[in-house]
Amino acid sequence: MIERLAIRNLALRPWRSAFLLLGYSLGVAVMIVLLSIGEALLAQARNEKLVGGGDVTVLPEGIDIEVMKTGGLGGLFFSIDHARFIDQQLLAAPRLAPQIAAVAPQIEGKLLYARLPNGHELPVLASGELPSRTAAVGAMPAIAAGSWSDDARDVAWRDPSPRELRDAIDHFHLPPDSARRDPTWAEWHYFNVLSPDRQRWAFISFIVAGQVPSGRWGGQVLVTTHEQGGASRRFTATVPATGVGFSTNRADLTIGDGTVRVLPDGRYAVHARAREDGGSSTIMVNLVITPAPGAYFPGAPLSGETVSGYVVPALRADASGSICIDARCETYEGAQAYHDHNWGVWRGVTWEWGAARAGAYTVLYGRVQPADTTTASQPLFVYLVDSLGFVALFRPHDIQYVDGRVLHVPGATLHVPSSGTMVDVRGDDTLRIDLSIEDATATDTRQPGAERGDASAMRDLSRPYFVQMKGTARITGRIGGKRLAGSGAGFFETYR
Repeated sequence: MIERLAIRNLALRPWRSAFLLLGYSLGVAVMIVLLSIGEALLAQARNEKLVGGGDVTVLPEGIDIEVMKTGGLGGLFFSIDHARFIDQQLLAAPRLAPQIAAVAPQIEGKLLYARLPNGHELPVLASGELPSRTAAVGAMPAIAAGSWSDDARDVAWRDPSPRELRDAIDHFHLPPDSARRDPTWAEWHYFNVLSPDRQRWAFISFIVAGQVPSGRWGGQVLVTTHEQGGASRRFTATVPATGVGFSTNRADLTIGDGTVRVLPDGRYAVHARAREDGGSSTIMVNLVITPAPGAYFPGAPLSGETVSGYVVPALRADASGSICIDARCETYEGAQAYHDHNWGVWRGVTWEWGAARAGAYTVLYGRVQPADTTTASQPLFVYLVDSLGFVALFRPHDIQYVDGRVLHVPGATLHVPSSGTMVDVRGDDTLRIDLSIEDATATDTRQPGAERGDASAMRDLSRPYFVQMKGTARITGRIGGKRLAGSGAGFFETYR
């Protein structure tokens, strides 16, 4: 019956029937094409030759997927900054082990230049991956002959020893061409240590500064000791360039008798000897700084006209050893400590900075302000870690200080913070940090011997007083639906 109706309808309405058949045919054709495209995309996603091939592909924020698929300009030549940090602290971190089975970092189609013996250069496209990780996600290509496994560099990238990790992020640098002759170039290891009763603390800096490596430059060991409610003391040892030894691929540093050495297990052995400014006392520092696993900030260069960089190899650490002034020694065993590393040109630069323990968490915040400008300030960054490593990153707009403390410095009376507050909301995650200042000191950066920056270039700063504070930080909020809370001691810096 259906066939008879179809034949009669075709005979009575031939053009309408032909049009309907054409439309139906086009619909079927489109469906076949869409299914074919979907199958091809699925096959590409599982192809080891595709960048990031696997069940989930991680790409830089802002990358145009359509450009990647069509091969347009920039479609292949991109990179993810701090890829090893993302691998170790995010994707392959213990925190996500229940959700992520395996991670396979890959570089595909990276533009390189091969230099021939005759001096000619050829552009080449290079690829790279870790064989063990590629096999773990089921994307290992068929091996026609021989074997393919991780070599020593692969192992060092995916699973660096504690020393290898410190050397990779904590090594020294040569000034770029734009700063090669700049006398305000400086780079330093910085450590602080707090006594168990939180009444005494020391700041220890190993500084290389000047026109490095050719020109007038040298090194300085600077130690300042502080006692809550009391005066601070400053000790220095200045060494010419011939007495300074640093490396661009290791974290070890020598400045005269002072040394920083990374031990095989990743601990820092810190030794220093310096004489008190304006006095006859001598300080001796012998400490071993033990970083907590996973508690580090991988580093960030400052973009723009100001050349600068910053890394925190030991955001949360313990210190053991002694600091002696003449015959009086204070010993430490598992005392709260911290270590960071800075480099760059510091002419006219100011900053907000702080690091503190907050119960099971450790918090780092900061913002660098280039030479005085009328442009608006950039948001701060707040970096949070716990025993499993990186937790979250927040961007508060500013710190709301209450300048309730008064400091008397030569020629001026300063109002400096007694408390401060930072707040940020990122989607469903929230963070509030309340700072309570227990002690503060201020240094006039316009005077010779200022602790930071170049004295001759800092005279026009609208806020020339560098304020170092000690106190407590209390954090509250919620991350991933989990309540966030903790408090503890820390150090903070600002300018007035």
